[in-house]
Amino acid sequence: MLNIDRVIDEILHVGLYNLVLQDIQKIAKKEDLTKEEVEKILKDNPQILKDYLQTNVEYNLSNIHIKDIDTNRIEDSVKNIADKINKNLKILREIEKYTLDFAQSSTLVLIFSVEFFVLFSVQYFIVLLDLKEWQWWIYSFFALSIVAAWIYAKKEQKKYQENNEKFQRIYKETVTLLNELEDSGYICRKDLYIESCDEHI
Repeated sequence: MLNIDRVIDEILHVGLYNLVLQDIQKIAKKEDLTKEEVEKILKDNPQILKDYLQTNVEYNLSNIHIKDIDTNRIEDSVKNIADKINKNLKILREIEKYTLDFAQSSTLVLIFSVEFFVLFSVQYFIVLLDLKEWQWWIYSFFALSIVAAWIYAKKEQKKYQENNEKFQRIYKETVTLLNELEDSGYICRKDLYIESCDEHI
């Protein structure tokens, strides 16, 4: 559900995607690129498009470049399909963050940050406050915090995996429904494209 024209325009003109653009320039072996050249490189190198998608998710920007269907302007016979598409789009936007690899997620960064803080606190209590007689209790607390962090990380990793699978399933279903409506002449995909992102500065 990507608007490829928007993708190309953002890669060429929005600073957020400079790393993606640099990869494209390396492949093209030149700096000034046409939209057609960028499009061809994206088609031939799926990893670069994946990097674009991942950059968006990391910055809480959506890769769903389709707006909801206006059910007031569609025939009654297919309103139920349009409603289903709109419902699916809402779910996809809500769980899109789970398409990011858990190892690169902000959740994992937060867990490591908390553990680092706990380790710093342990050293502070033992060394600076001269609590050496309590050090085994303090180290035991630190060990328990590691176990708790590990259990929480595993739980979150499972959540990411389940929601990622759910996202892929609903995404495929939505694309199929959109194709069905477009092939029947009820909608035009280009009319539903979101042309730009207001969150880009």
